[in-house]
Amino acid sequence: MNRTRIYNGDGDSLVEAPHSGPRITLVPSGNPRTVNGSRGIRLLWGQHLLNDLVEGRYRTVICGINEVDNAHGVLGELLQLIPTSQWTLSSATSFAKVFRSAISLHAKDDREPYVLKFDLDRLLIFALLRPVDRTHFTLEDIFRGFRTISRMLEGRRDRQPVCSVSFLGAKSNRLLHDNEEPSLEAVLHAMHQAGFTGDVYPPVALWDVPNTAVFANYPFPEGVQRMREGSS
Repeated sequence: MNRTRIYNGDGDSLVEAPHSGPRITLVPSGNPRTVNGSRGIRLLWGQHLLNDLVEGRYRTVICGINEVDNAHGVLGELLQLIPTSQWTLSSATSFAKVFRSAISLHAKDDREPYVLKFDLDRLLIFALLRPVDRTHFTLEDIFRGFRTISRMLEGRRDRQPVCSVSFLGAKSNRLLHDNEEPSLEAVLHAMHQAGFTGDVYPPVALWDVPNTAVFANYPFPEGVQRMREGSS
């Protein structure tokens, strides 16, 4: 019986798993021949977010924004890469500042994370506005912000498919929990609890975890929690 091959010719024997350098061990989970009916988050390990957005694989992308400096964030990259956009990095940051001023004037006691929309013609950006007087997001911000975003996506097929950054490893809009970055699982939990079921791009820093198996979907298999509790 012939086995299914990945590469042409002798590629399967020539392209060996590397023993050094960045690598990920992706572990299958679940039965691919059945549908369990539950909706989760798909993780795009090893995929290039900016390339996928520019090539039109998504209608909507979720990222962060602040009213001071977004030069080192995904938002700034996208505004440069998509030529049909009338937005610039400076105008988007200025808009966030004006929006912040309006909130301070008319809803100064409202601490809900706001979502700013930037329509770049072929790509819609939902930018989660970083809370005032803070240099970072928290997991509570992610939960509350994605709860709002999930409502904005509900029933709107014109805003699908949708993806999000993980908010980990960010430079312009960091995510911290107890003064350090939370785990990817903690971020996914906050997003999923808020009702989000789109795709998430893990941070590039996690493309090199050779000793830790990763899954392509969240929620993770129940076995992960059982192992944490000491069961096999």
